[in-house]
Amino acid sequence: MRGAQLSFHQHLPSFYDLPVCDREDGEELPADAAWRVTGMSPYGESDAPSLREDLDDLLSRVDGTRIRAIVVGQWGPDYDSPADVAVEALTGVADRLPALEAVFLGDIVSEESELSWISQGDITPLLAAYPRLKRLDVRGSTGLRLQPIVHAGLEILRFECGGLPAGVVHAVGESSFPALRHLELWLGEENYSGDSGPGDWAGILAGSGLPALRHLGLQDSERQDEVAAAVAAAPIVVRLESLDLSMGVLTDEGAEALLSGQPLTHLRSLDLSHHWLSEPMMARLQAALPEVRLDLSDVQENEDDEDWRYIAVSE
Repeated sequence: MRGAQLSFHQHLPSFYDLPVCDREDGEELPADAAWRVTGMSPYGESDAPSLREDLDDLLSRVDGTRIRAIVVGQWGPDYDSPADVAVEALTGVADRLPALEAVFLGDIVSEESELSWISQGDITPLLAAYPRLKRLDVRGSTGLRLQPIVHAGLEILRFECGGLPAGVVHAVGESSFPALRHLELWLGEENYSGDSGPGDWAGILAGSGLPALRHLGLQDSERQDEVAAAVAAAPIVVRLESLDLSMGVLTDEGAEALLSGQPLTHLRSLDLSHHWLSEPMMARLQAALPEVRLDLSDVQENEDDEDWRYIAVSE
């Protein structure tokens, strides 16, 4: 998702099809927006409000029954402040936000923190506190945790990071998300907590807890060839409309696995961008999938030394 990478240099201008609003004293507030809340400044100003204080300020100025989306920015004085603070703040006002449908947790940009430095926590209580939540985006993965959960309302779940912990990937596969139609995981590399493997991907690829899934992204992986091989035989693929294996270290080996596996001709789109595929392999893919919107852009130099190959987003 290359568009998301650009957002690391600026705060989200929109979310959940709503403009993101930063409140200022005396400002006339729009009728509908995704409301941005932040905790203490990353620069350590002593008079900066806490995240809970900023949420209370929002709810004093905007009717909580009308708030459908919240974007959470910096939640502590340091880049490594645990996101349990953010989750606790949001769960603490759940009764005042009955219409909340979307949360972006970690709208923290490069001027405030490297992606790999953003500390998260256990996001399970957030899902439990908001059964009507339809969308959850999480940026950063240091300390990120998730327990298997049943959530009937969630439709979109995204993780932006340079390395998604195996425990989180496994928990997604063990959860039940009957309404989920879009799942996007940036698997990343082991140096940044991306230590998942085929056993962790298996639950997702079996698809038993994801009956409505139509888009699957397993991307940005240093093991993208292994991901492609696992996807090639995955039961869930037949139900998908779009598949994203972009941003990772995909070579001819992974593409061969896709071509040798189950048919992919039913897909509307297949994103393989940022790859190390040879010209003959790209031609084979295009010939095999003439009706599929196939993204083979961002071709990397075909280094023989795999140590020089890199994922699109890491640190």
